[in-house]
Amino acid sequence: MCTRFVLLEQHYRDILQRLGIGAATEYLSRYNIAPGTFIPAIRSRPGGAGREVVGLRWGLVPAWAKDDQGLRPANARGESIATKPSFRQAFKSRRCVIPASGFYEWEHQTAFKQPWLIRRRDEQPLVMAGLWESWHAPDGKVLETCAMITTRPNELMQRIHDRMPVLLSPQQCDTWLDPRVTDPERLTPLLEPSPAADLQLTAVSRYVSNSRNEGPACLAPAESAPPGPDSSQLSLGI
Repeated sequence: MCTRFVLLEQHYRDILQRLGIGAATEYLSRYNIAPGTFIPAIRSRPGGAGREVVGLRWGLVPAWAKDDQGLRPANARGESIATKPSFRQAFKSRRCVIPASGFYEWEHQTAFKQPWLIRRRDEQPLVMAGLWESWHAPDGKVLETCAMITTRPNELMQRIHDRMPVLLSPQQCDTWLDPRVTDPERLTPLLEPSPAADLQLTAVSRYVSNSRNEGPACLAPAESAPPGPDSSQLSLGI
């Protein structure tokens, strides 16, 4: 499961440039992004004429839902999106990617849950695979929502959690965002865990555990960093 992430302004601009989006829309760094809020996502334009960045509410509402108050999953398990009714049509034709600087996961410890920040070792931004849907209300209102796709953990992540987001390379992004690709046999291989060597963990303050908290303090190192899979990885450097 992934229900919180961080996206810094420069990383947002870097990803848009990398994926061929023109002038970046205005964006201010966010340090504690939670489900239920609108997040930037990149998808193919209607008709496949290039790509666009849009704001989607995090928590997918299927097109067939009676209202927007019921099932709103923030995550979609990669192992079942090709067959699960909530996701299978979006998997074929409504895919997106979500830019991030890093994401958080919580490790269950004896007295509390320790938050960890996961980011790339080379400090480059992450690109997370997602699905989007368009829901039409009876009054004509249109709501566009999304879900982040998760997969089994790699060797680094399994120390703290049993799931992780699907992270895409630039080449994989091209396939994922290509509207001409609809065959699950071409898409499913993209939903594998990213190499553990590409990522690092940082124990951060429990300040981030409250979804109402925002700002750089969310990235503050834990006062007493618990032992990680590799103690050399416990440096912030963002």
